[in-house]
Amino acid sequence: QVQLVESGGGLVQAGGSLRLSCAASGRTFSNYAMGWFRQAPGKEREFVASVSWTGRSTYYADSVKGRFTISRDNAKNTVYLQMNSLKPEDTAVYYCAADATAKQRVGVPNYWGQGTQVTVSS
Repeated sequence: QVQLVESGGGLVQAGGSLRLSCAASGRTFSNYAMGWFRQAPGKEREFVASVSWTGRSTYYADSVKGRFTISRDNAKNTVYLQMNSLKPEDTAVYYCAADATAKQRVGVPNYWGQGTQVTVSS
């Protein structure tokens, strides 16, 4: 079993930066691919970024490529999402996710965090 707790969301002006953190419990955290998803009001939840179990491979949605960076620290059981050059369209609830069946890239997550709100003002 894995429990995920996000933090770091908030209100920021367009062009600004935020860093999200996801603290995971469970001894097998380092075996899982991890990822971030987001859901804006009235829209479906969408993939944002994913990182492999070693942290060496990363994957991004086209909409965030070049602006967001995902990373992980297995010693701290934590995944990060550094978000730069934020745009109003990045406004959403951001969810941390773990895929216990994958080591490289998150497919269908088995575990979800409770979400953290990110609001980007224009």
